[in-house]
Amino acid sequence: MQRPVQGGVQGGSRGTARLAATFGALRGAGRKALVLYLMAGDPSPAFTEQAVPRLAESGADVIELGLPFSDPVADGPVIQAAGQRAIRHISDVPAFLALVRAIRRRTAVPLVTMTYYNPVFRYGEQPFIAAALEAGLDGAIVPDLPLVEAGSWRALCLEAGLAAIFLEAPNTTPAHARELAEATRGFLYLVSLKGVTGAERGLGENLGERIARLRGWVETPLMVGFGISTPAQARQFGAAADGIIVGSGLIARMESAPADPLGAAVAYTRELRAALDSIGG
Repeated sequence: MQRPVQGGVQGGSRGTARLAATFGALRGAGRKALVLYLMAGDPSPAFTEQAVPRLAESGADVIELGLPFSDPVADGPVIQAAGQRAIRHISDVPAFLALVRAIRRRTAVPLVTMTYYNPVFRYGEQPFIAAALEAGLDGAIVPDLPLVEAGSWRALCLEAGLAAIFLEAPNTTPAHARELAEATRGFLYLVSLKGVTGAERGLGENLGERIARLRGWVETPLMVGFGISTPAQARQFGAAADGIIVGSGLIARMESAPADPLGAAVAYTRELRAALDSIGG
């Protein structure tokens, strides 16, 4: 059973240790975690480099960076469009990691990537993990790599200290959900609804039942994503889990303010942070 690291984030920690320290500090303070997703390079690498530390200062606890990919099977239309814009600037793993290095020089916030297995496979699992840690990434989500086929990936991540983060869905069987919860590091990504990422589609399917079941097995942080975009939803889903993951809502908010997308992103982050901090108040 995984136990969270108690206390604040240590400046020298990285990978799984940095994530564990962050979630442990949040749990000790009785606060919910806010994970925000940005597509790396949208609308430009310079924007992403500037945005990540600003969002961390505004209340984001972890930043998830999308690695632009031509066939993003888990992404809804908002994130797909962001990926198409970003791939003009970041078309391969080295370019993505160069941006991660630039971001890491400016902030100690935990950074995880959401990518697909094709870029990892082409780069090589072990070289990808080593380069990711060297650049400053702490974890990786690979939604099209099922646990049954992730043996070498998970083993290499465990050995190196990069958090291999797995997803659990509404139609995951209880037996497989337990396997995922015990295999994941950093946090378990609970997909709220069947389908792709996107805007509001109602309360997560059987979410309360799934969370209660998982709580009986592990103390791994449980983060809910897909379909969360408003402060009210942040409060609703955050009350049930250890925190929330928001991507499409953030990108849509930035798109709605072309004159000042970063200002809009900061304001939105503060709204979500305030909603999470109101839980239990």
